[in-house]
Amino acid sequence: MTDSIYIPAIAGDGSLYPIEKMQAHLDGQLHLAVSVFVFDGDLLLIQKRASTKYHCAGLWANTCCTHPHWDETVEDCAERRLTEELGFTLPLTRHQTVEYAADVGEGLKEHERVTLFSAQVDSRTLQVTPVEGEVEAVRWIAPRDLMREVRERPQDFTPWFRIYLQRFPGLSFAEAA
Repeated sequence: MTDSIYIPAIAGDGSLYPIEKMQAHLDGQLHLAVSVFVFDGDLLLIQKRASTKYHCAGLWANTCCTHPHWDETVEDCAERRLTEELGFTLPLTRHQTVEYAADVGEGLKEHERVTLFSAQVDSRTLQVTPVEGEVEAVRWIAPRDLMREVRERPQDFTPWFRIYLQRFPGLSFAEAA
């Protein structure tokens, strides 16, 4: 990471303040994030993070995720990141906000308050163009196959994705309004 990116951190009183993204991960400071799940029926589009990412490189994750920039809405952030990572935009449905903490290796910690988004598409017509340096590969996967792979090879998946799968069996949150 060469550029400093400031993201919204959450103070003890619930107020937001800007913090440099890497500092938030070094300190394990609670901060805002978004996670997007794109479905074709029950198939989920997952991505393998680029091998050059500063944490969880080369691991499989949900469709995309990131942090809002300071003064960016979570809705705008989710739409921006789909384009930045996968080269497409979609209308997204906002779901609940969840919180988690996880060690992501290299002395870095995620402590996130994550707003979840989803979309339903026809995978035959969706043009997915993984952006080099962000995404190494993508694939559509059925819930049963995903759960089997995570059970057999948890080390191949990001900590947050495993947490989401534990908390939302079958990713049922995507069907909630």
